[in-house]
Amino acid sequence: MLVSSLNRRVEERALDWTGGCLCGAVRYRATAEPIRAVHCHCGMCRRESGAAFLTHVHFPIAAFAWTQGEPTRYQSSAEAGRGFCRRCGSTLTMHETVLDDRVQVTLGSLDRPEGVRPQDHVWTESQLPWLKIDDDLPRFQRISSAVPSRALDGEDT
Repeated sequence: MLVSSLNRRVEERALDWTGGCLCGAVRYRATAEPIRAVHCHCGMCRRESGAAFLTHVHFPIAAFAWTQGEPTRYQSSAEAGRGFCRRCGSTLTMHETVLDDRVQVTLGSLDRPEGVRPQDHVWTESQLPWLKIDDDLPRFQRISSAVPSRALDGEDT
C-alpha cells in the first residue's frame, strides 16, 4: 500500500508543471502534459525575450491556473498578446486567438524546463545567421504544420 501511494504521488508530480517569473510575483501551475513545445525565431519573440529565439510550451487552458498574481498583457499584434511580470519584466506567456484552447508559457519560466522536449523550429527565415543549432528537429521557414496560425495574414505574431 505504501508503494502504491508513493507511485501515485510520483505520477501526480509528473503531471504537475509549475513556473513563474524571476521575482516570484507571478506563479502558475499546469496539471496536464504539454501539448507541444516550439522554438520560435521570429523578430517579435526575439524583441520580447531579448534572446536569439524563444521557446514556447503549450498547455491545455483547462489544466492551467495562475497560483499567484497574473501577468500584464501586451497586445503585440491583431492576433497575439504576450504576458510579462509587471514587477521584474520576466517574459511569461504568449496568447494567440487561433489557439485559444491553450496557454503558451516560456520554457525558461518553468521550474523544470529540462522536462520538456521541443518538437520543431518556426520562423527560421528570421533566424539569426550566426546561430547554429545542431538538433534533428523539423524546421519551418514560417509556421509549423502542427498548429493553425493567422501569422501569415499580416506580420508574424
